[in-house]
Amino acid sequence: MILRRRLLATLALLPLAGLRPARAQEGADPLAQYLWVARPVIVFANNDRDPRLIRQISEFERVAADLEERDVVVIVDTEPGPSRYETTDLRRKFRPHDFNVIVVGKDGEVKKRSPVPMTGDSLARLIDRLPIRQQELGRR
Repeated sequence: MILRRRLLATLALLPLAGLRPARAQEGADPLAQYLWVARPVIVFANNDRDPRLIRQISEFERVAADLEERDVVVIVDTEPGPSRYETTDLRRKFRPHDFNVIVVGKDGEVKKRSPVPMTGDSLARLIDRLPIRQQELGRR
């Protein structure tokens, strides 16, 4: 219970973060609300006690201001479900195996999949190299 509270407290610091992804309508894209608005970073783990998840959330907490500046939305999914058919819409869409971090661009395309936690610096560098981010930086 303490860990869940820590995860909730940590995620509350990140923009639009949540422990569970919102359920979309059947067949609808679960990330449609973020298209052209934000960059979803989805962290999949089989439970909320996974040490990789805890390490990843701590890293995101460390660079929360950098993530907010880059319009990152962190979504954590710790509900694998009993089968691939009885699970979250995000798991049906991305089919993660065990722990996975998936970076999605504002265009809705997967930019990176990682089976290990990512550093905040490597995530920021990845985002800064994306064409849409380059355009955003040019406008400022």
